[in-house]
Amino acid sequence: MQFLNAIDLTFPLLASTTEAADSSMVIAAVLLSLVVVYLASKVGGELSNRVGLPAVLGELVGGVVVGVSVFHLLVFPEGGADASSSMIMTFLQTTAGLSPEATPAVFTAQSEVISVLAELGVIILLFEIGLESNLKDLMAVGVQAIIVAVVGVTVPFAAGTIGLMVLFGIDAVPAIFAGAALTATSIGITSKVLSELGRLNSKEGQIILGAAVIDDILGIIVLAVVASLAKEGTVDVGQVIYLIISASGFLLGAIVLGNVFNKSFVAIADMLKTRGELIIPAFIFAFVMAYIASIIHLEAILGAFAAGLVLEETDKRKELQRQVSPIADMLVPIFFVTVGAKTDLGVLNPAIPSNQEGLIMASFLIIVAILGKVITGFSVFGQPQINRLAIGVGMIPRGEVGLVFAGVGAASGALSKSLGAAIIMMVILTTFLAPPLLRFVFPDSDDGNESEQLILDGSAGKQLAIETPSSVVSTAKDSGNISS
Repeated sequence: MQFLNAIDLTFPLLASTTEAADSSMVIAAVLLSLVVVYLASKVGGELSNRVGLPAVLGELVGGVVVGVSVFHLLVFPEGGADASSSMIMTFLQTTAGLSPEATPAVFTAQSEVISVLAELGVIILLFEIGLESNLKDLMAVGVQAIIVAVVGVTVPFAAGTIGLMVLFGIDAVPAIFAGAALTATSIGITSKVLSELGRLNSKEGQIILGAAVIDDILGIIVLAVVASLAKEGTVDVGQVIYLIISASGFLLGAIVLGNVFNKSFVAIADMLKTRGELIIPAFIFAFVMAYIASIIHLEAILGAFAAGLVLEETDKRKELQRQVSPIADMLVPIFFVTVGAKTDLGVLNPAIPSNQEGLIMASFLIIVAILGKVITGFSVFGQPQINRLAIGVGMIPRGEVGLVFAGVGAASGALSKSLGAAIIMMVILTTFLAPPLLRFVFPDSDDGNESEQLILDGSAGKQLAIETPSSVVSTAKDSGNISS
């Protein structure tokens, strides 16, 4: 899900933009943006938590409130906004003497910095999720996860593409693009919600997580195919084969690396005595893995997730989790608030004539998007006690991944305005529906400070159920099962 890569961020561009602008004003704009982000994330997260919903939903809604849909405090050029629509730029002009001539350059630099921080935030999030996951558990559900992922890609893609062509008379290429957008799954959003609900290490959570990773890889391949089709009218078979081989090789390499690198990492950490002796080598490893994934045309977040899985196998994992947590608390909200801020709810306004056709197509796409993923849970076999509905619901959110498909389609000229709006509406609703639906299908799930959180003790092979201070701390001796 290389969502923010669609923005084509590069540090040389960031540096040149910053040089063209007043650096002190850029810093001021970034600081104000972070104030807005953190206020939106905390207020939204706390309100969401108080009504029994995952905090991540509140962060997304908080982003919508401060973003392009409502207050225009946090807006971005790629969404069609300019400096004049940014309330932060207006505030700087009023209070800090920012000149109108310098405002566009400051706005561009500020937007790029926040986008880079959001990208870094989701990389840290997936690294943290990898540390909280267990490679052996993921491998144990590997076959199930593969089946769920394949069904979750094939069913919505086929139903969406054929439905648009038959029911709406859409041409093949744009219909295929829209169908491809239906295949995505936002691993960042789903994994965060599962973590908040204490279900990340449940059997359902492991299948969802494994399927989302595989789904992500399949989605990248599908995107490459349809992008090639839209650009050249033919599919680059060589590129498709390359993506399949590189994706498979990367994941298998990460697993092999885990068996070789564990002891070396611990030995290096033990030798270092200065500040950050554990967290800095861990981040170096995570960023190298993210870089490798990026340069072979996968996603940086997949590399970070693989790095977390590798380091979860070390004896330092608990201390590493403790040290990563406050860093994630600072960076991850930037990602979720930014996703919400970039969401333009104006495409949902039926009073605008150009939206009406898109609303009809969006209704169809939303139905396919939800049912096409929910059905994946029922493809799980040999697990009579498993919550199949929860698995399907966990695959629903398209998030920023779906926006990338829409962005690539729009840039290629393959999508009409109404179909592009329909895809965006589908992405918006599936993203915002998934967190409360997950809470609903896990009615006995742990949430916030009110109930237990599951932590897998890999070294002892035991599951510890850590409850609230008024509760009893119990140890489940059955290491083979994850229970709530």
